[in-house]
Amino acid sequence: MEINGFRGRLITADHADYDTARAVWNGAVDRHPRLIARCGGTADAAAAVRFARGHGLETAVRGGGHNVAGTAVCDDGIVIDLSEMRAVLVDPAARTAQVQGGALWGDVDHETQAHGLATTGGIVGHTGVAGLTLGGGIGFLMRKYGLTVDNLLAAEVVTADGSIVRASRDEHPDLFWALRGGGGNFGVVTTFRFALHPVGPTVLAGPVFWSAEDTTDVLRFYRDFAAEAPDELGTVVRLGTVPPLPVIPGELHWRPAIAVACCYAGAVEAGERAVRELRRFGTPLVDLVSPTPYAAFQGGLDDTVLHGWHYYWKATDLTGLSDAAIAVIADHAYAARSPRSYAALFHMGGAVARAPHDSTAYAGRDVAHNIVIDGVWLPEESGEHAAGETAWARRFLQALQSHRAGSVYVNFLDSDDDTSRVREAYGDHTYRRLAEVKAKYDPDNAFHHNKNIRPG
Repeated sequence: MEINGFRGRLITADHADYDTARAVWNGAVDRHPRLIARCGGTADAAAAVRFARGHGLETAVRGGGHNVAGTAVCDDGIVIDLSEMRAVLVDPAARTAQVQGGALWGDVDHETQAHGLATTGGIVGHTGVAGLTLGGGIGFLMRKYGLTVDNLLAAEVVTADGSIVRASRDEHPDLFWALRGGGGNFGVVTTFRFALHPVGPTVLAGPVFWSAEDTTDVLRFYRDFAAEAPDELGTVVRLGTVPPLPVIPGELHWRPAIAVACCYAGAVEAGERAVRELRRFGTPLVDLVSPTPYAAFQGGLDDTVLHGWHYYWKATDLTGLSDAAIAVIADHAYAARSPRSYAALFHMGGAVARAPHDSTAYAGRDVAHNIVIDGVWLPEESGEHAAGETAWARRFLQALQSHRAGSVYVNFLDSDDDTSRVREAYGDHTYRRLAEVKAKYDPDNAFHHNKNIRPG
């Protein structure tokens, strides 16, 4: 099989690398594309798009392959695979980075931190830049520097007809708006240009763990602590078991616990003052907050969510952390059977909330917290855990029904979340505007193997 104008690698089912090439982060996703077109650059991506359209092929686009729904791979179609396009070019004087569409956040942090710079990225180093960015981009730096999409300056995009366009505030501004939160609906983004900010290379960061029995008290304290926290302080609450990481004493491994992970985007001394009361609260099992390299902290959870494990997610934005909501969280968070399952609570606000609501397609700027419920089990444990973990996640979400804000982060939607939840992610007004942009750049909905927005 040949693609005119394509200089990358073509991988079919009879290729020795086929099974490796079709695998994505979520090992529960097992799809068999007809062809994987591993691109070397933008020209290859454009050739692959034209080939797919010319042959009427179902099309998936792979950046980092990290989306829990497995949208990066399809059955009996073509995967336009950017995974070897991982270059990151930093301009320290301009404080910008040019990042290829297959790069991972660990790649970005590695290069930008050489200059003491960073932009808001995911909380796991092997998360793909493209998927996280196109959905909005939440992370530890967002309260100080905004979402990833708030730091996107420009993008090179292959549109549905195989054209290569540049999207920015000055060029195709409608497309640029839609790319910043609208997911992979509008084309193949082969290059991103980000604004960078002074961060690190040493920051005050790390988690504090308390016993699961202290969850209600910790969350009530955290509610007030987070509300008064400076923008420089990013926090994520994790409820599950203590991961078996080398930095944690062995006797605590797999013990049910609540953790608050912190990262202060400023001077270490100021960070120590900002987290002092949190570290003093109650009786922590272990306190790992310390001056640490930012890049190392960003990759600290990588081994707790490995490629090939099985994942099932449910998520929602929350109206707040009322006592009633806290009671639901405390009651359900530790009911999973798999010790790898957990729930994570993200503190929003700060620069996220101050950005104009219509500046990007990301719609959840009003919420203070969102929650993702992550069922996780090993492939060999599917018979033991698959049904139980999915049921736990669904029950947990249902129990939060009266505390849901009516919105959800699109990057947290799983494969069985129906189209109504895509609308929930945007709200009616933003969804209609996205549908209009979709109709302009992809009127036939060629790029629909995603959290789809239909042309309108």
